[in-house]
Amino acid sequence: MSLTVVGTMAFDDIETPFGKSGRIIGGSATYIAWAASNFVKPINQVSVIGGDFPQDELNALSAKGVALDGVQVKKDEKSFYWAGRYHMDMNTRDTLATELNVLGEFQPVIPDSYQGSEFLILGNLTPQVQLSVIKQMKTRPKLIVMDTMNFWMEVAMDDLKKVLKEVDVLLVNDGEARQLTGEVSLVKAARTILTTMGPKYLIIKKGEHGALLFHENHVFFAPALPLEEVFDPTGAGDTFAGGFIGHLAKTKDISFENMKTAIIVGSAMASFCVERFGVGRLREISQDDISARLDQFVQLVNFDIDLI
Repeated sequence: MSLTVVGTMAFDDIETPFGKSGRIIGGSATYIAWAASNFVKPINQVSVIGGDFPQDELNALSAKGVALDGVQVKKDEKSFYWAGRYHMDMNTRDTLATELNVLGEFQPVIPDSYQGSEFLILGNLTPQVQLSVIKQMKTRPKLIVMDTMNFWMEVAMDDLKKVLKEVDVLLVNDGEARQLTGEVSLVKAARTILTTMGPKYLIIKKGEHGALLFHENHVFFAPALPLEEVFDPTGAGDTFAGGFIGHLAKTKDISFENMKTAIIVGSAMASFCVERFGVGRLREISQDDISARLDQFVQLVNFDIDLI
């Protein structure tokens, strides 16, 4: 039931209409691990950090069932840093600073203790790094999920296409799906990705407008939970991915029907993430909180209708 998570562990500095975070912990692997660890253990973490990454943050992850054998620590260097400012609609943001630091030369190494993981999720990193992780797995995982972004489509499309051939599930947003395929219609974009690029499943994230799951000729839509306040959307997509893969790893069921449930679980986890800066809300939620939030989703999509 093991899950390997590959991605960034970083510092973020975020400004939204609700305030400023200051320097806080972020990174794709951090959000994925905090979300997925509510459903499956161990989480086999693969990342790189500098000597400035707080030990208490590592201890908190360990206490949550996250194995850190695959996290490289470069004591004399700095961790990856990103700063951004969100606009009033919270859907658009400006990057104020990006400092790769230790991430610039990151070469992940999969420990022997991680071999045999049944599930692998590749957070947003260079396609070359993502592919190197897949090649290091002595036994192919039962399911490989991959996230990517528009930047890699602009600067490393050939490498990106190589990785796509190796994965089962691709996670992108609607703009990235269109950029990857050149199709305006998301349905056509999905068909192109699924029939020519490699993945068997495609998830298109639409932020506050929910998510779409495509497989063969099937499509499923999950709404996002309407919230009174979206405090900080940073990491929501990674938290969604963590909930999604966490549910699949827990149930060991990778059917389309169970992926529908996993989409709802991912959406529920993302709805927690946006309620606080960084991983603050994810650190405090309980299983009862998750169950209650899932019930809200069930009520959101459940309706009675009298046919005329």
